[in-house]
Amino acid sequence: MDAKTIKQIIVEFVRTSPENSLKNEAHEPAWDEPLIGFSSGSDPIYQSYKEHVGLFHFLPEEIFNLTFPDSPATSEELTVICWILPQREVTKADNRAEDFYPSERWVRARFPGEDFNILLRKHVVEALEKKGIQAVAPTLSPHWKIVNSPQFGLASCWSERHGAHASGLGTFGLCDGLITAKGKAHRVGNVVARVRIPPTPRPYKDHREYCLFFSGGGCMVCAERCPVGAITEEGHNKKLCWDHAGGTCAKYVKEKFGFDGYGCGLCQTGVPCESCIP
Repeated sequence: MDAKTIKQIIVEFVRTSPENSLKNEAHEPAWDEPLIGFSSGSDPIYQSYKEHVGLFHFLPEEIFNLTFPDSPATSEELTVICWILPQREVTKADNRAEDFYPSERWVRARFPGEDFNILLRKHVVEALEKKGIQAVAPTLSPHWKIVNSPQFGLASCWSERHGAHASGLGTFGLCDGLITAKGKAHRVGNVVARVRIPPTPRPYKDHREYCLFFSGGGCMVCAERCPVGAITEEGHNKKLCWDHAGGTCAKYVKEKFGFDGYGCGLCQTGVPCESCIP
């Protein structure tokens, strides 16, 4: 299977699946056309995640071989398939207008929208398996978990944003969001497969190259947008962020919109990197 075929599998599912939906009365789609990239399981950047993120972060062959212990793969045999699901303009516009709580569309993109992303991960794995290609979506694996990193606080043993960064799709901003060619208002998905696909070139030299703050342009609009001061020149305070998004906003969503959910996303909208590389 080649890169073109895999891209078609992802693009067609996003375009045609009725599950790509905010599950609102209008049955609006959750996501625009995806960005897709590939990286080799043997790319040294994955070893660097062990050093910079934590020893707990899986290498591609580690999560693959935990999944397929009877047929282990070498790193050279593996490709990390990554996609970005960009938020639609109407969803971004809604959230752009907010200054403390998230908009309803934004929360729906976080929940029914992520349910679709889960289905997309499963769809890619199943499509590959039908062609005899073993694959695993790391975040759907029973081996995936959230850990407490001494350096970074809440982290996970496989970061899909880091997979996307390795696959040429973007660099990180001050708020930890991944800035892509379609901005940082999005969700991400990864699959690790025993297939050799040419890697997508990384058009950047630094992991923060697209962020105006780190590239010398000042900015810090994401910090201004944060209603609880969770973003400063020192970076992103995950606890403050989670207390607001997962606590205060969860109560608001239930009371205001009548369903269970949470989110915020103000730092991803109304900023120069909302929909492009600034």
